[in-house]
Amino acid sequence: MEYFMLKYSLKIMLLVLGINVFSVSVQAEVKGLASELAVFEPYLGTWQADFPVAEGQAPMQDVSRWERALNGTAIRTLHSINNGMYGGESLIFWDKSQNSVVFYYFTTAGFYTQGRIDILESGEFVAYEEVTGSQEGITQVKSTSRLDHTQMHVATQYLKNGQWAEPELRIYQRSTLPVVFK
Repeated sequence: MEYFMLKYSLKIMLLVLGINVFSVSVQAEVKGLASELAVFEPYLGTWQADFPVAEGQAPMQDVSRWERALNGTAIRTLHSINNGMYGGESLIFWDKSQNSVVFYYFTTAGFYTQGRIDILESGEFVAYEEVTGSQEGITQVKSTSRLDHTQMHVATQYLKNGQWAEPELRIYQRSTLPVVFK
């Protein structure tokens, strides 16, 4: 009888150990990003930038949230300016057929963009976007982003009516503010 109980107890312990190992393995997979997106992991979370504006102009604040999506095969970003005056949402993912990180960005203003992201050796990344449906005449956007410890630096240029605008620099800090859509 003791032999049977010892053998039975050993089987139970092995089963429990196997379940725990499997559970830890699944949890590790659940929390990560696909290897092609791993460079973006430090960007996950909420960020806020207060744009410089001319004297007498209303303040402009952008709140952006980066989150893991689709079991780590994509990153979802949401952002809103001035509590929902304008906002957008994007999905960033690895496109096997293009062998590149690509994204789609949809806005509350009724236009959308699609593009690719080049990841530089420095850890910075450059996004190139083709714009569809802009009422302002913007047809392309180029932005360069880098993370510097506690700040995200984003320099953005717009191609409008055939002319590239000067880059606009925005510095984002970690934030607890919500992204707001109306």
